[in-house]
Amino acid sequence: MTIRLPDFKGGLRAYEPRPEPLAVTSGTAFTSRTVFSAAHVVADPYADVSPDSPAAVDWDATLAFRRHLWSHGLGVAEAMDTAQRGMGLDWAGAAELIRRSAAEAKAVGGLIACGVGTDQIAAGTLEEVRAAYEEQLALVEESGAQAILMASRALAAAAKSPEDYLDVYGHLLRQSTEPVILHWLGPMFDPALEGYWGSSDLDAATDTFLEVIAAHPDKVDGIKVSLLDAQREIDLRRRLPKGVRCYTGDDFNYPELIAGDEKGFSHALLGIFDPLGPLAAEAVRVLDTGNVTGFRELLDPTVELSRHLFQTPTRFYKTGVVFLAWLAGHQSHFTMVGGLQSARSLPHFARAYELADQLGLFPDPKLAEERMKNLLSLYGVTQ
Repeated sequence: MTIRLPDFKGGLRAYEPRPEPLAVTSGTAFTSRTVFSAAHVVADPYADVSPDSPAAVDWDATLAFRRHLWSHGLGVAEAMDTAQRGMGLDWAGAAELIRRSAAEAKAVGGLIACGVGTDQIAAGTLEEVRAAYEEQLALVEESGAQAILMASRALAAAAKSPEDYLDVYGHLLRQSTEPVILHWLGPMFDPALEGYWGSSDLDAATDTFLEVIAAHPDKVDGIKVSLLDAQREIDLRRRLPKGVRCYTGDDFNYPELIAGDEKGFSHALLGIFDPLGPLAAEAVRVLDTGNVTGFRELLDPTVELSRHLFQTPTRFYKTGVVFLAWLAGHQSHFTMVGGLQSARSLPHFARAYELADQLGLFPDPKLAEERMKNLLSLYGVTQ
């Protein structure tokens, strides 16, 4: 049985889907690496909303997906950009997501860390930015989750110098009750973050970032770097104070960064582990045994799919993530908050389906094929 898929030249080609999924098993937490998957939210498809409306979330399906990730030993990075923070999910929705997911994590014993930002304000003074961060930090800590201090659009707009970043982050770290993860999100994920840490020169920005950490090493569990530059992450990783972890956020080069080298390795906090969850968990368990080659043999073939989903404009990778969750049967529809399901083209979806199918990511390949054909028919593609 074949399926006709559109190519990138305006034509159709025949593809034969894989008959069986990759064989993976659920399991406990990992021993060699700490691994978080940033998780998407499932929209309520029956809600009468517009792209400008507050997000309508299907809470049952959203929490069920988190239980899926936890069942494979992965931690959940909640209310991050993968959950469409600032791209459909406002602070009120994110706050409810944090409360619900943290309670669910406590109930099942799952690892969770939650994003702390400033998205309850569009812009403001440094004092207002700091107050917005404080409000979100308090909520995350009250929920019992670890805090991830996310990059702030409002801070990027208000800060006039590296010293402004040092002041705001220093204040937040002094008052945090537990060590946090600092998140450096590059402008390829959010153009409003250009010049973060006070400079568009990445070397100068790195120095400021490290100055924040050096001043409060006991309050920083680790850093999450999303710059899509493997060598820069390695160089930064080697400059961290002892005990401060590097969590790779590089969705282009994660296998080599997690595997590491003779001088160290990266842990992981990745959006691509949303669709790759079971396979990624299987690979890390192989790495736990010391088998780096086996780890790379499992994870290296996934990079082509990841690079496809995260191609420019990179910030729309969430569309591909949710698309694959629908094909995999984790939700009953392909609808996103903010109407973001329209952000990628049909050829893009077709290639994502093909690459994911070749990896064996779909628990029920026939269901994925049927849903792909249904989508194609909406675009006028007959089989």
